[in-house]
Amino acid sequence: MRAALTILLKDLRQQFRDTTLLTFGLALPLGLAFLLTLTLGGNEKQQFIGRYAVAGGAAFTEQVLRPMAERGYITLRELPGWDAGAALVDKGEVDAVFVVPPDGRTGTLEVIGNVDAAIAVDVARGLAQSYATELRTTGLAVAVAMQGRDADAGELARLAQAAPTPVALDTSTPVLRKQLDPATYHAAGMAVFFLFFGAVVSAAGIFAERAGGTLVRLIAAPIPRWSIVAGKSVGGVVTGIVTMTVLIATSGLLLGARWGDPLGVAALVAATVLAVCGITTVVASFARTAEQASNWVSIVATVLGVFGGALFPIAQVGLLPYLGYVTPHRWFLSGLAELAGGGTASAVVSPVLVLLAIAVVTGGVAVHRSGRMLRVTGGVA
Repeated sequence: MRAALTILLKDLRQQFRDTTLLTFGLALPLGLAFLLTLTLGGNEKQQFIGRYAVAGGAAFTEQVLRPMAERGYITLRELPGWDAGAALVDKGEVDAVFVVPPDGRTGTLEVIGNVDAAIAVDVARGLAQSYATELRTTGLAVAVAMQGRDADAGELARLAQAAPTPVALDTSTPVLRKQLDPATYHAAGMAVFFLFFGAVVSAAGIFAERAGGTLVRLIAAPIPRWSIVAGKSVGGVVTGIVTMTVLIATSGLLLGARWGDPLGVAALVAATVLAVCGITTVVASFARTAEQASNWVSIVATVLGVFGGALFPIAQVGLLPYLGYVTPHRWFLSGLAELAGGGTASAVVSPVLVLLAIAVVTGGVAVHRSGRMLRVTGGVA
């Protein structure tokens, strides 16, 4: 045990001095999480704000656009004609212009969009389509009501539009949901993805010892061989937990990530690190050099990251969602989603148990193959 502890402390000193661990454990996952959050959306406090202009159609402006502008969802400019709006779009001063018929009820409603503002243009087209659909529905209702009756169509249309909506969507009440906000999702996904690259440093440490000639000395020393493997493996677990903890704290401060119940997060982190270290060690045990081990782990990390949903949500197509159940990424993100829904540590028991099962299975295989990693020929590497 004392020999394993000595090897562990020596490896920890080397790893925390190595910029590789800092790069793959903190800089890259945090940097990519920041970029993904910035480009694909942050937390729920952020909202879409489109820059729109409208020409004509007082009814459309008053009923649809102005209420959104008053709530801060869009910025709105009213223009005398469509040509002025087209000029603003060309200059990039607005995202889209609504060209509405004068009465706002008959004719063609057109959206002139900025090619560089695809999302804002799609939102504008959705608003225009919804307004046109509502007018058509109202027109059909009035036509049905006027059949065989002597009534004022205009009055019926006004009554139809003024009637209360039978069912309305309430967006003011917070709903308990098991879904990660974008900032937390990106930070968690990048953390697990790059955890493999940090863990391989420890797993491939035996190859470095062999190349440096120190492995022969360790094997010749009066210490059990398992202490060599134990020292290397525990070093990977410790560094993984430390980097994950720092990453979680930093992403919470800089990105606004919300991780949930601390005890539940701690259990998920520990179990995930054990599972990743087990997988990494098994993959490394089939390699012959540190470079080969790093390359193979990179391939495995990428494949598991894709199917586990660490890089992007996996599509619900065919067997793709089910492949994620064999990855630690899927269970780590699933556990965090349980915590995001207000769950406590008891809510992540199942993900933690699955992650520990992965760790036990891969750890057993790694121990079985550890003899091959410690094998030397002729007293040299």
